Parts: sequence; structure tokens; C-alpha cells
Amino acid sequence: MELTTTRLLFTPYSSPRRPVAVPFTTTACSSDSHSLRLPFAQTLQSETLKTLEWSSVCKQLSSFTSTSMGLGVARDADIPIGKTPAESRKLLDQTTAAVLAAEYRQWDLSGIEDVSAIVESARKGELLTIGEICTVRRMLSASRKVGEELEVAAAAGGRDSFGRYSPLLEILYDCDFCMDLERKIEYCVECNLSIILDRASEDLEIIRSERKSNMEELDSLLKEVSGHVFRAGGIDRPLITKRRSRMCVGIRASHRYLLSGGLVLSVSSSGATYFMEPKEAIELNNMEVRLSNAERDEEIAILSLLTSEIADAGIQIKHILDRVIEIDLAFARASYARWLNGVCPTLSSDHSDGSCAEADHVRLVDIESIRHPLLLESSVGHPGDVAASNSPHFANLNNSMRGLTSSDYSGTSSDFPVPVDIKIERGTKVVVISGPNTGGKTASMKTLGLASLMSKAGMYLPAKDSPRVPWFDLILADIGDHQSLEQNLSTFSGHISRICKILDVASTESLVLIDEIGSGTDPSEGVALSVSILQYLKNRIHLAVVTTHYADLTLLKEDRRFENAAMEFSLKTLQPTYRILWGSTGDSNALNIAKSIGFDGEIIERAKEWVERLRPERQQERKGFLYQSLLEERDHLKAQAEKAASLHVEVMNLYQEILHEAEDIDNRQKALMAKETHHALEERKAAEMEIQTVVKEFENNLEDARPDQLNSLVRKCESSIASILEAHQPGKLDFPDRSGDASYVPQNGEQVHVKGLGNKLATVVEETGDDDTILVQFGKVRVRVNKNDVRAVANSRRSRASGSIPQLRRKSQNNHEELQNQAEGKKDEGSLYGPLLQTSKNTVDLRGMRVEEAAIELDMAISSRGSYSVIFIIHGMGTGAVKERVLEILKNHPRVAKYEQESSLNYGCTVAYIS
Repeated sequence: MELTTTRLLFTPYSSPRRPVAVPFTTTACSSDSHSLRLPFAQTLQSETLKTLEWSSVCKQLSSFTSTSMGLGVARDADIPIGKTPAESRKLLDQTTAAVLAAEYRQWDLSGIEDVSAIVESARKGELLTIGEICTVRRMLSASRKVGEELEVAAAAGGRDSFGRYSPLLEILYDCDFCMDLERKIEYCVECNLSIILDRASEDLEIIRSERKSNMEELDSLLKEVSGHVFRAGGIDRPLITKRRSRMCVGIRASHRYLLSGGLVLSVSSSGATYFMEPKEAIELNNMEVRLSNAERDEEIAILSLLTSEIADAGIQIKHILDRVIEIDLAFARASYARWLNGVCPTLSSDHSDGSCAEADHVRLVDIESIRHPLLLESSVGHPGDVAASNSPHFANLNNSMRGLTSSDYSGTSSDFPVPVDIKIERGTKVVVISGPNTGGKTASMKTLGLASLMSKAGMYLPAKDSPRVPWFDLILADIGDHQSLEQNLSTFSGHISRICKILDVASTESLVLIDEIGSGTDPSEGVALSVSILQYLKNRIHLAVVTTHYADLTLLKEDRRFENAAMEFSLKTLQPTYRILWGSTGDSNALNIAKSIGFDGEIIERAKEWVERLRPERQQERKGFLYQSLLEERDHLKAQAEKAASLHVEVMNLYQEILHEAEDIDNRQKALMAKETHHALEERKAAEMEIQTVVKEFENNLEDARPDQLNSLVRKCESSIASILEAHQPGKLDFPDRSGDASYVPQNGEQVHVKGLGNKLATVVEETGDDDTILVQFGKVRVRVNKNDVRAVANSRRSRASGSIPQLRRKSQNNHEELQNQAEGKKDEGSLYGPLLQTSKNTVDLRGMRVEEAAIELDMAISSRGSYSVIFIIHGMGTGAVKERVLEILKNHPRVAKYEQESSLNYGCTVAYIS
């Protein structure tokens, strides 16, 4: 078997290994100082990543990975971060290529398994199993197919498309996919069945061939011997089995003489059956054992050979896995960009010392409407729950992702988080952000830090247009309280100690972020120290952004290398707007905020007096008034512009709505009908619920009512139902008079139109009485209406009314008369039963039950009833077994005074009188 090593037809390319997560470069120190500062810088960088919550961003990214390896790298926040501007641009190019590839098809790398542990076991000399070897083969095959499919996708888009795919293709250019190893495994092992094939070696093929022949001969011999034993009565049926790894036959102990010279290998638990090896089969069994051992030894040799091959290819396999992680992370960054509605940033690495080849008007940092990615999760949903490929902004998003200038793009926006613009002019070294507490200074500074990190890691930014971010070798932050009791550090000591470390490691390519610089100590000393620190930073870093409440720091803008910014504060609402005003200075607005909270006016006035004492010159006050006036004027103009824009949008929306409704009048009519239908259904449900309440109350009162109270209860219930129907009727309607006869008299069972029911069809239950009223039934409701409110229906058919609600009127009269007669005839016995009205409480439904189950249910019902009450027992007809058992129980039960059929027409219901 000759297998040659084959690689994909890729152009050789020397790709650097995956960069570490904490890069560090410097140009201002010697090699000795660099080696000394490197661990220190890495420690500060790691603390900064923790402060900026970089691990949470990486966790968001991990939701979009396909392989377990990519998931682990992202969750551990170990994703590659460019050590140089070129490496970061390369990562961005990979992300852009992955977005383009996602248009072609859905890429799933989950079939590429992590075989690092398997390769390590092979390198230690441990024998791999068939399953482990097949896992390696699947990984090699799946990785190779990814490269081939990327080439197919690139070729399908033409020459230009191939160039756009090249950042992804370059990842796999120098990969040796070990196709000779893959083919050897495929040649030797059937992975679907987890067996070693005969063709794996000549010796294995010969051994298995000989073993097959030997087994056929042995099987033939044992069948003949077993048949002989069976015919001689030595066994109930021929039995061939294996005992102690040798083939044998079963035979009764009393007939063991039939196998003279045979060996007893085993005996059954009862001792009645022997498992014997015939004398003629001993040599064949010996041969089977030898061949079986030889086959196992040969399989181990083959597995050992494949294990050795995998161990020798360990470096290539590890290299493939590293490149697969890069591919997986590139596709994950592309999906993450869709989820964020992100755009590709432009990285710059030039300085403002005159060596820049770009135009002078280009800003150092130019980011429009960026949102903090962690805050954005609350408005767009968790990454694991979002199908990025189905995003409605997919087409617009891809244009900006490909590096094209897409100034028209505007993704979906929400009120939270508030987008901020970061505009820092070229030549600026230090930006001082002032403004009130909780105004968003720290969040904006963290957003800039994360934007710089994401750009270095090849991730798109949740912003608009084409953001521009410098490339920083180190991003160092002092944010939060660094108080330490163990190190005997106060808040100020911890704060200033960390700044000292930052100053020691920062280079001319570093970004420094300091929150509340100089705070925690005497204001005058804090201002002096802060000014000195900022003056020191302006000559030694690429950019520093600090926040402060010290107004004196804003005076540093006299130097062109300093820039001021302020967090906007609304004087109308006394609330921050979380927007940055570049080139402005902000007041803390402490007194205004304290007043809005509810501080006593005397305290506020006294504080203002102290402000006057601390500011002997009125220039600052006039400056503040002027600034507030300008802010109010700006807010007024902005409000007018927004109002005009809002009116324009409303007019356009109204125009489009009218145009749409004019073109689609049928749909509008259907919508109105659906709305009216829904309203009518709601009214109907409300009426039904009220009627059910009245009926339930009637049933509850019926239990304790005396015969003379029955009619009043019925009248009250009918009146309540009529009132409910009157309240819920849709309005006055004109009834078509189809009777043609003013003396029209509805008949019992006839369907009529009823005005009080919205001209609905109802069924006459009781004919016209002396009071010119008619009892009609509508659905489950019976109500008495005036005869003049009833109109005939042409060709109406008499129909039986529904019996869902108890027939209150007619049944109550009949039962009242019966109770009176019963009371008069049985006064001497002292038994006076309540009104014979069937309700849900005095009804027992035994239909569908077995006889014994029905008997138990009936006995429980009788026991639970009070004296002088009745039970309506619904047993149905069916086979009659339940009815017979019911009558037998009623006949013999001591509490049943008598029982009778409910009516002459209802054979399925019996009424029992409980004593």
C-alpha cells in the first residue's frame, strides 16, 4: 500500500502563530528596561482588561463560536489581540472575509473535534482505540473540507471575490492536512462499524481467512455431533455453545457416554447437563484459540502503527487545530458584528509629529453614535437567543462590513444605551472630561477603551459610518476605588499608586484612562498634582482621557495638546443626557441637583454664599450665566429642529397612511369588521359571565327556599337576566316586520326575532301570558320579553330549546303544586321536601362509570345530602346495568324515603327523596 502526502493547492504563506491576549511593545526604552517592565505592563494590562470587563465581551463572542476549542478560547478571554497594527488589520480583514463568506452559505465547524488529548496520549506511547483513531480521521477530513469549501465559495464570486476571501484562505495556506494519515486510517479501519478491515495487513487477512475456514470445519463437526446426541436422546434439542473460550455441545449427564473421550468444560447449575468438547473437536478448538490470539496481536500491531503515525503527525495536527480556532473565531466575530449591527473600524498608527501622510483634517479619534456593547445587550437580547443571519438589516450591514464607505447606513436604534460621539482632533494628547456625577463620564471613557480593544482584536464596533480609532500598544486604566486594607492603602493612596505604575510603563503608543484624577485628597493639592501629571503625560503617551470635577483642569486647554469635553446636563429636567459636548466645559451642578432632591432652601442659599466667597471675581459667574444662556438657546433651536422634523415625519406618515388606506379599502373594511366582531364577542362574554353569576346565586338560594318563596326567586332571577341583556344590547335596531299581522301570537317552540337581544334569533319556550309577555330562550339563557318586541321569522321551524339552564318557570310551577300536595298528604309524617328544581349541586351524573364506581359515587352523594332534600340521579339507559344497581341501592338505602322517575319521558334520570 503506497500513500503519498497531499496538500491543498494553496500558495505557501508563513502565518504567525496565534498572538497572545496581552500584547506589549515599546519604542522608548532599552532592551534591559523592556525586559524589566514587560511583566509589570502585562499585570497592569490584565487589570485594565478586568476593569473594562473585557471577559464579558469575550463571553458575548463565545455564543457565536462553532467548535469546542473556539468556545473555550473565547470564554477564557484568550482571543487573539494584534501585537502590531498589521496584525490587528489582518484580524479585521479576516472578519470582513467571514462576513462575505456568510452570504454564500451557513458555515458550521462543529464537526471539527478537539483531538489534542488524543494526540498527547499517542505521543506518550499509549495505545489508541479504534474510536480515538476515527476521531482524528474525522477531524482531518472536516478541516480539509473547510478549506476546499472556502476555495469553492471564493471561486464562485469571480476574481474580485477570491481576493476578498484571501484573508480566510491564508489561514489554511500552509496547513499540512495529513491526507496520507487520513487515507491510512480509512484504508485500515471501518469507522462506521468500529472494526479493523482485513486489508489492513496481509498477515491479518491470512489469519482471518484461516480462522474462517477452521470455524466452518469446527461448526460442521459440532452440528454433526450434536445431531447424533439429539437422535440418541441425549438432549432435548441440538445445542452448540461456547464454554471457557472453546466450542462444545450440550448433553445430559446420563448420556455422557455418547461422547467417549470428550472433555467436560462446564456443568449446568442443576448438574443435569454437561457441556462437553468432542474428542474430534479438540484440535480444531486449539487452532481457533491460536488464530484468535494471532488476530488480536495483529490488530494491536495495526493500532500501534496508526498510533505511531498520529504521534509523528502531532505537530501538524496541533497546527491544524490552531488554524481551525482562527477560522472559528473569524466567523464568530462576523456573527457578533451582525448582532451588534457593527461597522468595520479604521485603524491608524501614525503620530502627530509631522510624519503623518494623511490629511491634517482627519481626526485622531472619530467615532459616531457608539454604544457600549455590554449595555447594548439589554436592548437587542442575549447573543445566544439571536439569529444573526436573519437580521432585517443584513444587506445594509454587509456593505459597511466589507470596508465600503456606507455613510447612508443607519441601524436600528433604541433609547438605551444612549449613543455617544467621540471626536478627538489630531494633535490632541490629553482630553479632560468634566460634568456632573452619574452623567456618563466613566461609561463614555470605558466605551472608548473597549472600542480600542475590540479594534485590536479584529471586532467590529457598534457605531455608525466608518469609525476611526488609533492603534494602541497598551490600554491602561485607573477606574474605580483601589483602596486596600492589606496593603495599608487609602482611596487616594491606591488611586495615586496605580497612576504611578501607569506612568512607569506607558509609551508613546499607549492609551491612558484615568477616572476622577486627583480625587480623594485636599482639592488644592489634588488640582496641583493632577495638572502636573497631565503635563507629564502629554509628552509621553499617544492619548490620555481623564475625568474630573476640578474646574481648574479645564484651563489647560490653552495648550493645543489639551482638549476639553463636558457631559451634557439639562437645566430644565436637572438630569444628565449622557451626551458628550466636545470643546466645552461642564459644571458639576451640585447645588441645582441638591435643590431638586429636596434640600432645605436655607442650606442651598448658604452654600451659594460660600461659592461667592470662594470666587471673589464675578467673571466666573458671568461666564457660567453666558454658558447656560448659550445652552438654553442651543436647546431651544434643537427642540425647534426636532419638532419640525417630527412634524415632517408625522405628515409623511399620514400621507402614506391615507395613500395606503385608499389603495387597500377592502382590508380596512375587514379590519373594522374584525374589531367590531371582537368588541361584540367581549360584550357577549361579559353578559354570559353576569348571567352565570345570577344563575349560580339562584341555585344556591334554591336549596334553602320554601315552596312559597319559589315563584319570587324565579321572578327575581328572570328580572336580573332581563336587566343584564338590556344593559348589553348593542343599540336600537329597526326590526323587519315579516309577520304582516299586528295580532301575531308566537307559538311554543317557534323561532322569532327579539328586539331586546339585538334582533337575534330566539326560541319561544312559553306562550303569551296574561301580562303580554313571552318566555324565550337565547342560547343557554331564558328571558321574559314583551310581545311587541317579538317578530316572526319567515318559514320558521319549531325547535326544541336548549336545556343547559334550568327550566325555571314551568318546572317551578309544576314542582310547587306537587310539593303542596305532598305537604298536605304527609303532614302527619313531618316530612316536607324542598322545591324539586334540578341544580348542579343536587345532581349526580353516573354516566360513563362502571357499576361499582357508580355505586360508590351514589352512596357518597346520599350520605352528603341533608335531611328532607332530593337528588337527581342521571344514570342514562345504556345496557341498563348502572340503572339496575342505582334502583337497588335506592330501594335498600335507609335514608331514601322514596324514589321515582324524573318524568314520564325521561328514563335516564331518577329522583330520590332523602329522609
